[in-house]
Amino acid sequence: MAHPIAILVSGGGRSLENLADEVAAGRLDAEVRVVISDRPGVFALERAAKLGIETLVLDRSEFDSHEAYSQAVFAELEARGVELAVLAGFLRLLLLQPGWAGRVINIHPSLLPAFGGKGYYGEHVHRAVLARGVQVTGCTVHYVDDEYDNGKVILQRWIPVPDGIDVEGLATLVFEQEKLALPEAIRRHFAAIKGLPSPTA
Repeated sequence: MAHPIAILVSGGGRSLENLADEVAAGRLDAEVRVVISDRPGVFALERAAKLGIETLVLDRSEFDSHEAYSQAVFAELEARGVELAVLAGFLRLLLLQPGWAGRVINIHPSLLPAFGGKGYYGEHVHRAVLARGVQVTGCTVHYVDDEYDNGKVILQRWIPVPDGIDVEGLATLVFEQEKLALPEAIRRHFAAIKGLPSPTA
């Protein structure tokens, strides 16, 4: 039986579409029960609707605190029987609720702990990588705790930073690694729960 998951988004939803493709191809034993956005009007909601996935907008601006917002999000997840919440370009701090430790994962476009934390997302990360002159970058999938881009690492994928590449080009290269890393991390998570050997990337 496929594992029910939720995908939380704030933007275009490319990772959502990639995960849906993995599920459809039979490479990921999961069912996307709901896609939750922290604001209306993002393209990820259109992608989810075209895929026939339930969508829900929980607008962060309508809540007084991180705690109140987090409680609302997890209440919706629990109402749908979600086993794992996947943060895929979700830009809000989410405070774990009882019973959810080790059941929320996030993907970040750098090799954490480098270039992580509040303000480091999307192109801001890649711009900082290029400005610093590092030679290797990549992406990290990790379990979520109550701090931005913190928590135990599940896996990382890395690539060399090509000479002369711009921010957009680097973002494209890193996203190709994200497309491999996120479904693999989900597979590893569910394999660990079942006590099975970890699948290889």
